[in-house]
Amino acid sequence: MLDGKKLMKRLGAAASQLRGRLAPDSGMDRVTWLRAGGPAELLFHPLDEDDLQLFLHALPEDVPLTVIGFGSNLLVRDGGLEGAVVRLSAKGFGQQEAVGDNRIVAGAISPDKHIAGFAMDQGIGGFSFLYGIPGSLGGALAMNAGAHGCEIGDRVVEIYGLNRKGEKVTIPREAMRYGDRSARMPDDVIITGALLEGFAKDRAAIREEMEVVRNHRETVQPVQKKTGGSTFRNPDGHAAWRLIDEAGCRGLMIGGAQMSPVNCNSMINLGHASAYDLEYLGETVRERVYNHTGILLEWEIRRLGKYPEGRELYAFVPQELD
Repeated sequence: MLDGKKLMKRLGAAASQLRGRLAPDSGMDRVTWLRAGGPAELLFHPLDEDDLQLFLHALPEDVPLTVIGFGSNLLVRDGGLEGAVVRLSAKGFGQQEAVGDNRIVAGAISPDKHIAGFAMDQGIGGFSFLYGIPGSLGGALAMNAGAHGCEIGDRVVEIYGLNRKGEKVTIPREAMRYGDRSARMPDDVIITGALLEGFAKDRAAIREEMEVVRNHRETVQPVQKKTGGSTFRNPDGHAAWRLIDEAGCRGLMIGGAQMSPVNCNSMINLGHASAYDLEYLGETVRERVYNHTGILLEWEIRRLGKYPEGRELYAFVPQELD
């Protein structure tokens, strides 16, 4: 049973010293792009890094901790999230600054498209692909987000963060082991920002690249819908959307959830979907694609939290892997 007020009391005197907003039993459907899911037991919006450090020092070690940014690639189940959830704020973690030759320091909550625009203003190439990626830098770093043949891991020099004890840490690029839409982020690190590096390029040429990215996104993505971007990772040698389409799942609906008719690897909340509807739809797609192709899709959307009591979801596992 979630009890945010009880958890809030466990912070002790620090609760009154925090400058950010503490919200017990706060609905996650208001802070995730899929607009579904249950509450966070305790949601904290730190004002800046110092505020986050104070919170981490006060948070008991036995309390589960979840960190989110924009919530663009997140599905919280209807039973909610136990423990504390930290949602970084744009005011404290959304800056961009040019440092040295073709380098940018950006906060974890900097929108990907803003970094692309800032890089263009500075005449720094290599970041145009970010203009078409929803969400913020922190999420992009954690999953090695990419598009148009580029990945954020290609631009990383080092990542900055705080560990669970509130200590500052710096992670060099090579420690992240970046791969296709994957990274090895330490479990106890909260990303607060990163040092990125591009290359000198004419601003007009960068602007043209960004226009191509924008046009592509508006053509192939359901940008006006409640969605979380790509639902599944691309298997080696395959495009997830094509496998989903060939399995007959384009436009497939369950409850208020639908695989987009525009880009069938994007999951849509039609306005009344529960988190259960969305996850059930995803598992149905995984089963149909596997039965049609023998390929098991892996979720790209991060799914967290508990199912409502008495309503456990059926997760598809092929018999030979069970």
